[in-house]
Amino acid sequence: MDLEEKLARLPDHPGVYLMKDKSGEILYVGKASSLKNRVRSYFRGQLPPRLEALMRNVADIDFILTDNEVEALILECNLIKEHQPRYNVNLRDDKSYPYLRITVQEEFPRLEITRLLLPDGSRYFGPYVNAGALRETLRVLRSFFPLRTCRSTPLEGRERPCLNFHIKRCSAPCAGYIDARAYRELVEGLVLFLEGKGESLIKKLKKEMEEAAAKWEFERAAMLRDRIRALENILAQQKVAFTQGEDADFISLAVEGEKAVGLVFFRRQGKVIGCHHFFLTQGEGLSPQELMASLLKAYYSRGVEIPPQVLVNPEPEDRKSLEGWLKYLRGSPVKIKSPKRGPDFQMLRLVQENAHTLLREHLESTFRREQEALEALEELKRFLGLRDLPWRMEAYDISTLYGTHSVGSMVVFEKGSPLPSAYRRFSIKTVQGPDDYASMAEVLRRRFQRGLAGDPKFLPLPDLVLIDGGKGQLKAAKGAMMEVGAGDIPAVALAKREELVYTEDQSQPLSLPRNSKALRLLQRLRDEAHRFALAYHHRQREREAYRSLLEEIPGVGPKRRQALLRHFGSLRRIKEATLEELLQVPGMNRSVALRIIETLGERRNIASHQDGGPGSGWNPPDGRSDHRA
Repeated sequence: MDLEEKLARLPDHPGVYLMKDKSGEILYVGKASSLKNRVRSYFRGQLPPRLEALMRNVADIDFILTDNEVEALILECNLIKEHQPRYNVNLRDDKSYPYLRITVQEEFPRLEITRLLLPDGSRYFGPYVNAGALRETLRVLRSFFPLRTCRSTPLEGRERPCLNFHIKRCSAPCAGYIDARAYRELVEGLVLFLEGKGESLIKKLKKEMEEAAAKWEFERAAMLRDRIRALENILAQQKVAFTQGEDADFISLAVEGEKAVGLVFFRRQGKVIGCHHFFLTQGEGLSPQELMASLLKAYYSRGVEIPPQVLVNPEPEDRKSLEGWLKYLRGSPVKIKSPKRGPDFQMLRLVQENAHTLLREHLESTFRREQEALEALEELKRFLGLRDLPWRMEAYDISTLYGTHSVGSMVVFEKGSPLPSAYRRFSIKTVQGPDDYASMAEVLRRRFQRGLAGDPKFLPLPDLVLIDGGKGQLKAAKGAMMEVGAGDIPAVALAKREELVYTEDQSQPLSLPRNSKALRLLQRLRDEAHRFALAYHHRQREREAYRSLLEEIPGVGPKRRQALLRHFGSLRRIKEATLEELLQVPGMNRSVALRIIETLGERRNIASHQDGGPGSGWNPPDGRSDHRA
């Protein structure tokens, strides 16, 4: 059925629609009270630039019927989380703040710090601005609420408890020292504390501090004093006002042109205890009401705590549907309001002023960076005699592992700034041994062959190519580019030590002024390519180390190693796997799985027993693309 026929048959019914390109990739997910009216509106009249770009790529539309708008909203949010469509509004955190995570979906939940919000059923508390104070508070919480830190799921039984039990920071459910009901009571008490009901704990700590001081135990008193301060810092972080009223989130938007920022203040137990802001992407052409609806859907889909009230400015589109969705997530009613007077209105106005200040600072900072980048590009054009400004620059580096395994890296700067989503790595295939010239030629040949053939992963083509090296590397790269028909693209090389720039048409290298913005830009680009290649080698070395460990385990031959890697995707995940997860690998049996855990699990167990901080469960992303070419 072609697109026109699908449009003609759209029902006048609530549901979700999925717009796809010719390859079947989902570009946009939306919901509607009437699929017929909503979807057809995209094909009538003038559209904003963002939607025009979307519709140029739409080749197919699917839809799913629901009973009502609330069900459509729930399904829309789930599909957006699963597929991350390119044209849906996304939230971009200006900074990754830490959260406290309680894995309430497990029989014996764990408490840990994380910077990733995952839709896994866990309870998340935060974000917290002061990570140091949060870690100190986590140590305090574990002494009062001794939840387990080991990552095995489901919990594996042990004959003896670990060290954390002996230092009174775990209740040892693994060894049967506490039953599920008593453990759940601990979890419920911790949840109440994190919801803002922690005054009794602070009073208890103050009493212990006074008793320690009276006994001249000044070291313990000082330790308790620091813990009290950390707790008070967490409980009243960024406190701006004392107010009356139930728990609520205050959310406001600031919009200027194509830029938008959303700001959230959290009121708990009458105190404003924190805030978090987001920059909204893909929001061009949307009204403030549509943007607020998108912000609420994206933010509360993250698994954060939902209060009984959400106070907003402006009021979102489809407020009733959003209230129904939030009620579904929270398990109890949630009201979305836009107060016009009173203390809540004053607080919301303060949030709005802060949002506008953040947006102005962001725009001014962005403008300054763009101006500096433009000046650097103009300098570069003048020094190198380029015809046009090099808006898109690509840098290449070759790195060799132990003199045998070579890899190539490609990094991209657009308008003078890194574009990590366009980075690529190349595993050298045709060159044996450490031959930088031949390896560089292979990388450039493969990159431009695919780019000139129309491969979207290698488009657009660059305005300038930078090679890490000297005249020899530049000659090899340029020869490969001419071989595949990309010889008209300018290329230069930047040599280390003297920081000399080699060009194609000059026998002597250029020496750019040391304080020039053009040289600093080339150095940043070159160093980023080098860093990206080294990061790949570090990962390769780790893989080789664990692969050699796997080879030493009796019963793990080539087929089982391949099955393990295919099932888990990485050696790190094999190391962290539980017995039950290992047994799901095709061809695996219990005795071999136990040997794998015994061999690889020691490091994991040591890490899981460490107290506090990211080591208790957070594996930070490197923030970089990991595309292999």
